[in-house]
Amino acid sequence: MELHNTIKGKVISKVEEIFEALNNEKTGKFCTCDQCKMDVICYVLNRTPPRYIVSNRGASRSLEEGIESQQQAADIAALIHDGLKQVNHNLRPNFAHSGEKGAASNEAGASKPNVPTIKDEAAIPKFIIPTIMGRIFNGDNFAPLSDATVELIWAGELVAMRDGNWQNPYNIVHHVEGNYSFWPAPVPSSRENNHKIFEYILRVSAPEFETLTHTFKIPVASEIQATMSFTPDRTFKLPDLYMFPPGEAEKNGYLG
Repeated sequence: MELHNTIKGKVISKVEEIFEALNNEKTGKFCTCDQCKMDVICYVLNRTPPRYIVSNRGASRSLEEGIESQQQAADIAALIHDGLKQVNHNLRPNFAHSGEKGAASNEAGASKPNVPTIKDEAAIPKFIIPTIMGRIFNGDNFAPLSDATVELIWAGELVAMRDGNWQNPYNIVHHVEGNYSFWPAPVPSSRENNHKIFEYILRVSAPEFETLTHTFKIPVASEIQATMSFTPDRTFKLPDLYMFPPGEAEKNGYLG
């Protein structure tokens, strides 16, 4: 049984329509790259109650909702215009906003670009690494740490991320409460159901704290999968990590 959110289709269709109109006008008032389009879609969907159906009967019923659908369409259009303003006011710095199709740009100093190492063609077997998440705390007062940089390293290099929306290094700021996350790009495999253990190093640096390194392993079996959406169910959760000023870790019996 499949659930279908009819609102999602309406939002995507309306966003496509408005972005096409903006491209035709060529005013340059709003960026209409693919990334900004996705950001606007997310903005609207996060502010619109979903409407689920499970059958053709539900689809037919949704077509009968005349006045309600008209009001819904007006609300969606208004949210799209709000989203356009918000997204263009806070353009993602790691994308080239050309006004047509945004392309992920490499950050200076990174050993690898923040783009997938391979395309997600269905016929290619690959190791699909789960999202990696954890938290960093101040070991002196147990408060979530901010103003820290977290690097994910494999085979001596920064790990490439699945796309430009996931950064490596990851900069922890105050409002994320010490949380960090990575979604490594898929790694090619010679065959399906090939088992491999990926050994990663997490390196955390912050002003006035001793650099922390944490090694961990993730066993992964290669698979053939066309696409993979982010889901909390497919996450590798690391233990809480604590940082101390130089020399304090040994005093507190913390080995990392």
